[in-house]
Amino acid sequence: MPNKTEAIVLAAGRGKRLDGAGADLPKVLRQAAGRPLLRYVTDGLGFLGQSAIILVVGYKAEAVVSAFPGYSYAVQEQQLGTANAAACGLACVSPDTEHVLVCCGDMPLISENTYRSLLLRHTDSGADATVLACACARPLPYGRVILAPDGGFVKIVEDKDASEEEKRVTALNTGLYVFRKSALEQALGQITSNNAQNEFYLTDAPAIIAVRGGRVSALCMRIETEITGVNTPEDLAFVEAELMKHRRS
Repeated sequence: MPNKTEAIVLAAGRGKRLDGAGADLPKVLRQAAGRPLLRYVTDGLGFLGQSAIILVVGYKAEAVVSAFPGYSYAVQEQQLGTANAAACGLACVSPDTEHVLVCCGDMPLISENTYRSLLLRHTDSGADATVLACACARPLPYGRVILAPDGGFVKIVEDKDASEEEKRVTALNTGLYVFRKSALEQALGQITSNNAQNEFYLTDAPAIIAVRGGRVSALCMRIETEITGVNTPEDLAFVEAELMKHRRS
């Protein structure tokens, strides 16, 4: 595990496509197998220590703060995209922190081993940014990690912005990254909202870092089940079934 590492957990969303009991809760407080989605994420990151985990909150922020006392918090006042959320979190990172892991609070199946593997690749490669991709043949609506013929990183393209050729790429973006803090700070200042969603995408940061001459690494793992984010009732039912399966094993 690298020294001076903090994690920024993006947990500001409302979860508009979720319905049923608890529909007025922030997405990360929705329950799966009897616990909030966010609890599985903080547990997976527990090896960093609670003081090294920053939760970026937004919709009904006070409810998340109340449910997760003892963590550091950053408030995303407006939902302007993942890059904006990461910038809010970065403002709370300690000055002497060298590396920043950015992940999503609505992905409860990501294991501690996956977080550790990504951090290890990042530090072993000496990269300024490391992207976690998932090898997946299913046509999931995730961004694609575009690699050069030699395996080098080129860019990440969101599914809604991808060409038909890019949609055939099987390396899916998981939304998990590790950045050298200084590289992330510089990249966030150059991200624009010129895309289909009119949002500031954190997915643009690795390509910006590469263009600036930084080193970007990609780790591709076969973790198709782990990368499930909870956006719909069907997603919630799926992750709950998986969590219950692990609990019984």
